Order: sequence, then C-alpha cells, then structure tokens
Amino acid sequence: MTTMRIGAATLVVGLFLAGGAMAQDVVRHKNPNSDFPIAQAVEVPAGKTTVYVSGAVPSVVDEKAEKGSIAAFGDTKTQTESVLKSIEKTLEGLGLKMGDVVKMQVFLVGDPDKGGKMDFGGFMEGYTKFFGTKEQPNLPARSVMQVAGLVAPGWLVEIEVTAVRP
Repeated sequence: MTTMRIGAATLVVGLFLAGGAMAQDVVRHKNPNSDFPIAQAVEVPAGKTTVYVSGAVPSVVDEKAEKGSIAAFGDTKTQTESVLKSIEKTLEGLGLKMGDVVKMQVFLVGDPDKGGKMDFGGFMEGYTKFFGTKEQPNLPARSVMQVAGLVAPGWLVEIEVTAVRP
C-alpha cells in the first residue's frame, strides 16, 4: 500500500514537472527601435486556450448629463479608462489578467471637439495606465481605427480583446 502511494505520488510529481518543463510561454515581439507601447507581434504556442472577449463600451460617468451624450460618458481618455476597467473586470471573472491580453482592436469615433477626428492622444493616455507599466509590462498586438459611429451616439470608444489563458 505504501509503495503504491509513493508510486502514485511520483507519477503526479513527474507529470507536473514534465508539464511545467514542456510549457511554452507566449512570445511578445517588441517593435524594433521603438518604445511605443504595443507589440509588433505576439506568438501563442500550441496548446494554449484563447479567450475572445466581446467589445466593451464605456459606462456613464455623469448621470446629470443628457442621456446618451458624450458628456454622459466622458471624453476619449475617460471612456478608454472606463472600457479598460470593464475589460479588466471581465477578465478577472474568467481567471485572467490584463497581462494575458495578446490582441486588441480599438474602435474610436471622431470627437466633435477635435474637429471630428479621433482623439488618439486621449486614447493613449487611458491605454498607458493599463499597458506598458511597471506593474503590467505585457503589450498586446493592437489595431486602432476610426469608425463612423457606435451603437450609442455618446460612445467614442469600443474595445475588444483576445487573451490567452496562462
């Protein structure tokens, strides 16, 4: 009986060590000669679980503002922070973190206060609070595009991400 327990324990430890030794990590390729906070490319090794998170949109930040207005949701920076906090919460509910994000698609609506052009600077101010920090250095591959509009007229930002389960 004791020999069987030791044998079983050895098998479990051996499987654990083999799994750990064989496990490959996600590889994030930096942009050459750049400190811009996105990855040039991200490699996900075989056997990892990929999690696709639906587009997240901003929360109301000013209940007194006209319903559905930009004032109700805030400027691009405020909306970006709101959206990324929502994504962070969704990921946590799935047992993941922002550092597990490998791909991001960002949809920005032109800001009327910026002549109808997307506020990329405002987006980056919000984005860099979540990515490329000392606390969370993992950078996703990312695309940012200006779109004609989103579902609610006051939304300036929608973001969807793909994460990999570590």
